[in-house]
Amino acid sequence: MDWIKSFQGSIDYIEEHMTEPLEISDIAAQMNVSAFYYQKIFSILCGFPLGEYIRNRRLALAGGELLATEEKIIDIAMKYGYDSPEGFTRAFVKFHGVTPSAVRKGGKVRSFAKLAVEISVKGGSIMDYKIMKKEAFRIIAKQQRFEKMEEIQGRRDIPEFWTECHSDGTVKYLTENCKKDGVLGSSVVGMCMEDSTVVKDFPYLIGAEYAGGEVPEGYKVVDIPAAEWAVFKIDYSSSEELSEAAQQTWHRIFAEFFPSSNYKPAGNFDLEVYATDSYEGEIWISVENK
Repeated sequence: MDWIKSFQGSIDYIEEHMTEPLEISDIAAQMNVSAFYYQKIFSILCGFPLGEYIRNRRLALAGGELLATEEKIIDIAMKYGYDSPEGFTRAFVKFHGVTPSAVRKGGKVRSFAKLAVEISVKGGSIMDYKIMKKEAFRIIAKQQRFEKMEEIQGRRDIPEFWTECHSDGTVKYLTENCKKDGVLGSSVVGMCMEDSTVVKDFPYLIGAEYAGGEVPEGYKVVDIPAAEWAVFKIDYSSSEELSEAAQQTWHRIFAEFFPSSNYKPAGNFDLEVYATDSYEGEIWISVENK
């Protein structure tokens, strides 16, 4: 219940500060999670990115004010974060389908309601997970940067990166040179992480546990700190099912596990761990007590 209340509290915070600059870190603080995880939680639970929600709410409110008040268009634009009439008009037309001036002449606008978190009771279901503590280890990986971390759920470019790493021999190199007796065994991992130095994009890595030695060109070594991990099985029976199965598992983690457990996400990264000789996958999330 506290998880649900705190998520609703973050929505309320957004609403209360809709006409002010909104920092993701301040919104995330309402749930006591990192900005990295808040964006992920929001996107997975709501089905669209945080930025899109804020943008649509502001444009909906701006449209309502154009209809209900005589305030100047430029003043409304600035109130909702637009620095120029041109930028406001482009965004307004994209959302409402008409220009701000057309609304003043009797045009229609669209609504976009504030999110309200509801609790629904469904049939009981079992979600297998385990909690385990692991010492620090290292990953050797190839990295690619992607735009808009908040849109991580359901995106297609990350599976394309996996396909590329399979076809160019990266996955083969990783499985042949990984630390097979280490924390991850012979598995390969996908690692999504936050880069606090960059706002507009995020790094995603495909790697395996580092066994030491020379690091080939194009690869990097990343330190994974000692942590307590919540580990969830991804159920799939073919490579074609993997993307959908992973998304469903992520949704259940944030919709079922965290609301009902004594844990919350910790850190600014997570791992998807895949066996290379069978259809076995897991999601690893570092956790701490609420």
